[in-house]
Order: sequence, then structure tokens, then C-alpha cells
Amino acid sequence: MRINKLKQMFKNGEPIINGWLQIPSAFSAEVMAHQGWDSCTIDMQHGVIDYPNALNMLQAISSTETVPLARVNWNEPGQIMKILDAGCYGIICPMVSNRKEAENFVKACLYPPKGYRSFGPIRGLLYGGSDYAKQADKEILKLAMIETKEALEKLDEILDTPNLDGIYIGPADLSLAVGEEPGFDKSEKTIAYKEILRILEATKKRKLMAGIHNGSVEYAKKMVSIGFNLVTVGSDQRFMSSGSKVAIEKIKGTKKESDSKGY
Repeated sequence: MRINKLKQMFKNGEPIINGWLQIPSAFSAEVMAHQGWDSCTIDMQHGVIDYPNALNMLQAISSTETVPLARVNWNEPGQIMKILDAGCYGIICPMVSNRKEAENFVKACLYPPKGYRSFGPIRGLLYGGSDYAKQADKEILKLAMIETKEALEKLDEILDTPNLDGIYIGPADLSLAVGEEPGFDKSEKTIAYKEILRILEATKKRKLMAGIHNGSVEYAKKMVSIGFNLVTVGSDQRFMSSGSKVAIEKIKGTKKESDSKGY
């Protein structure tokens, strides 16, 4: 089976730089994947992407060495299994709030006896290889998002879930959970930042992977410097809009207000 290089990078202590895809286009996914990202995540939660789009995007990413990941829109076994069958090599699962939800997520990614994933890797066999069924359990990356009030209260039990590979922090929802304005690149003075550090410390203590979403390159580098293993910077639609904005401002000599700080 094709090795998941993200797991190897984690073992080697190498930071993983993750791209983010929200546009439902195989071509834009292919363009992003060719830029040198270690992985690219298809955002099926807040992106405008459905399953047929995601399948085409996975095929496009496969033309490169970039590892294909997906953020599903909910902790729903059918959706998780289906995108894995399509050849996705890792799942970021949102809104995981307790041990039971973490276990359900992990088990949906694993074949029996460790989990209850149904067998039928229709494209996983093509991307992963003929021994996919025997090796998939150890290669598929499983990251639970810590971003709710309950998750913060039950962090330890989530992190102690068997076969969980790590966590991924969504700073916007995490900010809402602690009563602050949603957004990325949180100031060190915020409660959200203090919680980010607490989550990181607890994750590193268990030798699990820690990932976080960032709004800028500078902040992503800061997160790597304090110990995060995987950092996401921007997204395809943000790179497109920001690049266009800069060009138009230079030509017209005008200044346009910044977009809202969404994904």
C-alpha cells in the first residue's frame, strides 16, 4: 500500500504544511496540489464541495505527491467511510466533544475488529494499492477537531481514545466556545490562545499529532515554533481573492476593505 508520508513526517519531527481546498473544482485542486503542499484538505464542511466534486478533486491531487485529506461536515460514519473509499488518506472530523464521539469517529475509519468500517474501497484500491484492506488501518490519518465547550472540558478523555492519531484546532469555533469573537491567529492575550496552548501541551504529552488552522504564514510559522506538527495556511479561495485584490489595488490605486475572516 502507498505509504502515508504525513505519518512518517510526524515520526521524523518534520512540520507538515497543509493546503486547504474549498472550491469544487478538480483543476483548482490540481493547481494547488502542484505547489508543493505536503497535504491538501478537501473541506466538505464549510467549502462548497459535494461528493462527486470531492472524488474528482482526489483524482486531481493524485497526479502529485501531495497527500489527500478531507474534513467531513459531521461525525457521520457513512460520509467518513465513503470519502475514505474514494481514496482519501486522512479525515479531519469536526465538533468532536467527548470520548464516545471520538470513538465513533475512529471506528468509522478502521476495519473490524478495531472498528466498523464497511469494506468496499472502490478507489482506495487504485490509489492505495492492492493490499489496501490489510494496511489501511495503519495508514489512514484520524484527527479530531477540538473546538467546543464540552471538548475543552473533556479534552483528556478525547485524547486517550484508542487509535486516535491526533487533533486539529479550529480557532474560530474554539473562540466561540470560550465567549470570544470567532477568528484565526489569536492574540496571546485571549482566552482562546491559552486554550490552544493547553490543548497542545496535553496532545504532545501523549505523543499525538497536533494541527491548527491559521490565517497567515507568519502565524503558522509561530505555531510550528511552539510545537504544532501540522499547520494549515489560508485556502484556495483566499489565495485567489487576495491575489486578485493586490493586483487590482496596484492598477487602480485604490484600497479595498479586507474580506471577513472565514475559512
